[in-house]
Amino acid sequence: MEKLIQKKGYDLHLLHTKKFKTINISFKFTANLNRDTVTKRALLPYVLQQGTENYPTATKLRQKLDELYGAILHIDSSKKGEKSITTIRMELANERYLSNKTSLLDDSLALLQEVIYSPKTKDGGFDPKIFDREKKTLKSKMDALTEDKMSLANTRLIEEMCADEPYRLRVHGFEEDLADITPADLYKYYQYMLQNDHLDVFVVGDIENLPMDSKIDRIVSREKQPNLEKTIPYSKNSQADTLIETDKIQQAKLHFGYRTNILYDDTDYAALHVFNGLFGGFPSSKLFMNVREKHSLAYYAASRIESHKGLLFVFSGIAPEQYEKAKEIILEQMDQMQQGEFTDQQVDETKEMTINQLKETLDNPQGMIELHYQRVLAKSSLLPDQLIANVKKVTKEDVLKVAEKIKLDMIYLLTSEGV
Repeated sequence: MEKLIQKKGYDLHLLHTKKFKTINISFKFTANLNRDTVTKRALLPYVLQQGTENYPTATKLRQKLDELYGAILHIDSSKKGEKSITTIRMELANERYLSNKTSLLDDSLALLQEVIYSPKTKDGGFDPKIFDREKKTLKSKMDALTEDKMSLANTRLIEEMCADEPYRLRVHGFEEDLADITPADLYKYYQYMLQNDHLDVFVVGDIENLPMDSKIDRIVSREKQPNLEKTIPYSKNSQADTLIETDKIQQAKLHFGYRTNILYDDTDYAALHVFNGLFGGFPSSKLFMNVREKHSLAYYAASRIESHKGLLFVFSGIAPEQYEKAKEIILEQMDQMQQGEFTDQQVDETKEMTINQLKETLDNPQGMIELHYQRVLAKSSLLPDQLIANVKKVTKEDVLKVAEKIKLDMIYLLTSEGV
């Protein structure tokens, strides 16, 4: 059960469970997606993991983590809906399950504090050697995106479909912006982020009777907690667009973007999960069984929902010459969903798979944090257990109601040159 404590400058989420023999501490800094800052936020995780004042190299930082019974430090940047999220997390052994008495928790929190508030700096900016090296690392990541054609197709679909929306921005940033960022620029922005992002701190583990409240308070230094703006679905009344681009590839990528206009805290959200499972979320789904298995038109075919933006995506890998046929069959699967061509038994089986998937997520400490963090982003009171209960109640009529709301926005094809 989650215990939420609203502190000065941040919200503390305590999730006590005996499922894990570790304690997971996750700092989530959340801001609106913005072209001016997205590349800086993409670069920060690379730089922050390379050293602190007292542990000035990545090797020394790793050695310190090893001394803390193999504690794990992980920093990343992501996007959900129209929010940019920087996550700094640490996973450590729970002292309660160690045979010898130790100050592991306090020592780990001290290191986490140093990673966040005392990174390695020089002359009012991040260390230039670390900074230059990690700029190259991020540039390699950007290049890798263009080599991963499935990711590239999805990125291009989103950029075109959401051209007037912050959601179009690439989570890894933009190469043309990377060149202009200096060590001082990035450090100045990081100091701003520490004080002005919405901050949620999650602690998961067997923490009953541990004074986590005061321990976290000692390492967080903030004056205010900014309000988190709720994402509003973007409505589009125009006809669906089709965009075809070419590349040096053998397997074409055929992706579809739909607007569901259903967000995490909407009453239809549980039914949307079941809809997605029936449509393309599981190996028993229409997309998998018909597009891939029955007609052999795709190497893969699946769908997923974006819970904080009201979108549904279809991904498929096809032979370039099969484009028209594959497009027709995929659109046919959506038509069938909207006409109710699925059985009560299929609904029940999909509900069971959806519930199992949610329970599996809750069996992992990071999954547990992410499901609870969904509520924060949605400004919702819907707990994961309540979501599972809502899925259990979904009927075929509920799924049909969701299907009627879904509108095709864009078809995107990345195909081979000369086809």
